[in-house]
Amino acid sequence: MNVLLILGHPRTDSLCGALADAFGKGATEAGTEVRRLDLATLDFDPHVHTPSPNQQAFEADLLTARELILWAEHLVFVYPTWWGTMPALLKGFLDRVLTPDFAFRTCEGGTGYQGLLGGRSAQLISTMDTPPLIHRLIYRQPGRNAMARATLGFCGVRPVRSLVCGSVKDASQEQRQHWLEQARRQGRSLERGRIRPGEQLRNKAGAWLKGMRLQFYPMTWLAYTAGALAASPADGVFGNPLFWLGYLCLFLMEVATVLINEWVDFQSDRNNRFFSTFTGGSRVLVEGLLSLREIRIGIAVALLAFLASTALLLSLVPASALVAVSVLGVMMTLLAIGYTAPPLKFCYRGLGELDVAVTHSIGVILCGYVFLGGAWNDALPWLLSLPLLLAIMPSITLSGIPDLEADAAAGKRTLAVRLGQRGALMLALSFTLLAGGAGLLAQIMDLAGGAFEGIAYVVIPHAALLSWLLAKRIESGKPAGRIDGLMAVSLTYILWFGLFPLFRLAG
Repeated sequence: MNVLLILGHPRTDSLCGALADAFGKGATEAGTEVRRLDLATLDFDPHVHTPSPNQQAFEADLLTARELILWAEHLVFVYPTWWGTMPALLKGFLDRVLTPDFAFRTCEGGTGYQGLLGGRSAQLISTMDTPPLIHRLIYRQPGRNAMARATLGFCGVRPVRSLVCGSVKDASQEQRQHWLEQARRQGRSLERGRIRPGEQLRNKAGAWLKGMRLQFYPMTWLAYTAGALAASPADGVFGNPLFWLGYLCLFLMEVATVLINEWVDFQSDRNNRFFSTFTGGSRVLVEGLLSLREIRIGIAVALLAFLASTALLLSLVPASALVAVSVLGVMMTLLAIGYTAPPLKFCYRGLGELDVAVTHSIGVILCGYVFLGGAWNDALPWLLSLPLLLAIMPSITLSGIPDLEADAAAGKRTLAVRLGQRGALMLALSFTLLAGGAGLLAQIMDLAGGAFEGIAYVVIPHAALLSWLLAKRIESGKPAGRIDGLMAVSLTYILWFGLFPLFRLAG
């Protein structure tokens, strides 16, 4: 293991210097290769004089420091806490060294960032005169947060663990020796690896949660629940095991679909310059948080669990509903898995947007309705579904705009690729108006058993806002790129078409 030890104290003969010596001794005993930078001995200007730090010439010592950071797998910073944070020497060093395109990259369009120092971990060892408990509870650890989150974490370094030594001014010689021994043990612990089992578990769990993209699941639950409530009174839904088992099937199907998307779309995601929370996949494969083998195992586990839960569901539904539930399950599976999975690959044929709109409106509403005893050919679930389908189309069409360049290069024929950005925006505008009109019509005609009562009062203003933003984007003629604001407004537009039926039917 390569360990870079950085002493950020302006005096090398300080307690921090002794702590750095102790950590280095322990790390060497652990069999790691240790290199050290004493910032007080380096020759560099700590001030950034140019608009970008990359425009300022790097001194020879800074070039060496950058090479060592790239060499290192584990970074160790030893420094005193002064005025709640790090000394000016260490701050100036970070300002000069952790520059754009070295430590982080700005996403295209100027919003969002990607850390470039991933695959590294860090250890902070800090001294202070403030009692550590006071520093944590009252001051909220501003220096540690700045280093661990806003600096190292921002650049992709994780985990970042911390050892605080204080209060130094009142410490006895025995206490100082205890801190030195703690630092040595921290270094020696590297023989068990730079990431502890608990940290590995948290990191892996976090990667799986990110890969599953749980932020998009609530809409499925809203539509499914609305369908179930339409088939059965509220008191007969949430206490019915068929309701929860049915949703488990949909949840596992969605997990499998999302993971398959990560696998099949890897090339497109890797080349995507405009990724965001809403588009470009979860990037767990691109960032190396999960391996392709792990994704494949996740797909297999999700599909096996889906088949098992589906088999249990079929064993519990009444015989009269068995055929309808089975056919509906097969169709939903084909549409969901076939979104990106070969041989169907709907999203590569210009049918992905319609696929998503159908499965997340008619599909899930019918599932809730049929699982709870309704007939698939009843008018009610179809009337509930149509406005929702229309409302989904704007956001799913818009999501192809940031991905347009990468999708086209990967042969993915989304509507944005086929129609171009302007055509996709025009289509999204059309569906926005159609969805608003459908909501208004459903309220006026009291369709779906009053499920849309009052919806026009929020849908029409929201549709007006979204239409105005879309028109502005069309008029601007800006090239394809990130459209986070549009995505947020279009995604929240969908919610009204799930929330109103849910609360009206539950009441």
